[in-house]
Amino acid sequence: MRKAPEGSQDPGPDEQAPSGSGLARVSCHEDLVKALAEQFARADVSLRELQARADRAGGVRLPRATCADMLAGRRFPKKALMVAFLRACRVPEPQIPAWERTWERVRLTRMPLGQDPTTDSSTGAPPEDQRRTAGGTPPEGRGRRWTVGGAPAEDRRTVGGARPAGRGRRRAIVLAGAITVVVGVGLVLTAALRGGMSEGLPGDIVDVGHIVSDDGRAFGGGGSSRFTVTVSPANTGVRLIRRLDVGVPLQHATITVNGAPAGAWRPLLGDDLYKWRNQIVELPPHLTAGRRSLTIVNASVGSSDFNEFRYIVKHKVDDVWSIIDTIDIGPDHTADEAMHGYRIVGQGWLGTQTFAYPPRTEDWNIE
Repeated sequence: MRKAPEGSQDPGPDEQAPSGSGLARVSCHEDLVKALAEQFARADVSLRELQARADRAGGVRLPRATCADMLAGRRFPKKALMVAFLRACRVPEPQIPAWERTWERVRLTRMPLGQDPTTDSSTGAPPEDQRRTAGGTPPEGRGRRWTVGGAPAEDRRTVGGARPAGRGRRRAIVLAGAITVVVGVGLVLTAALRGGMSEGLPGDIVDVGHIVSDDGRAFGGGGSSRFTVTVSPANTGVRLIRRLDVGVPLQHATITVNGAPAGAWRPLLGDDLYKWRNQIVELPPHLTAGRRSLTIVNASVGSSDFNEFRYIVKHKVDDVWSIIDTIDIGPDHTADEAMHGYRIVGQGWLGTQTFAYPPRTEDWNIE
């Protein structure tokens, strides 16, 4: 992952968006959901941060619930919302037109035969400003209700020509089917996209932002890792935040900063359901003040393997905490490792895992 500029709270993405040729293979809503979820995974930020970025940029807002529905396939997004989402994910501006063309192509595939292209693609109904005449009356009479097919509900028939068996029963069947498809298919597809279900995911995840696929490394007792990060010499405090897999319990390692003892990664209890955690260690201020860089060494002192997937460095300058540096660990991020002088001794594992953070925000949010 790229190093954030000094004082920045928005670390940039470490990968580019799909090329035009990749988007050309997107032919349906399901494909579009996969492509958007891939951008969210590459951005490697929370839905809260995407919302904040959109608010800072002005224009279209990105409510977290709306983004979660879009990424789970629960609703087809409006084009403006999708574009705002992509820009918040730091997709390069020259690639936006290809996404817009892709959205238009998929929207056409979602229209029932004969539907007016000016209808709302997410509901099939006429846009709000077309649902009433100048006099404020619904088209063709106030009593008619618009349906997904674009025709009034009173005119619909089943394939055999008969009316549905009953409104209440029909609505119950549609609602049950929609819930099953959205929760089951949406989560499975999103999780599979982010690197494969290495261990399986909890079935009650609603916010897909809690699901993360990441590559990393691990070392056993007597092993260590070493890397150098950037801070401001004006800092009055530095926090080191590590993403780890607590499916391996009781990981314990000491920390040194520029050769001086600086603390430890205390053992955490294991969790076989929600395996991602962000563990935070605050480094002693006298070891970080006045320095532009810190060389960190983690040395395992426990019996469990010590794993590491990503480190985020936050420093305090003028009483404000902000992200100053990030290092992504793993075989898919060797360039980032090299930029930070990463070294590992006694490596026992490397690979990619797809897990979920716990539902409670405080267990995974670093903002």
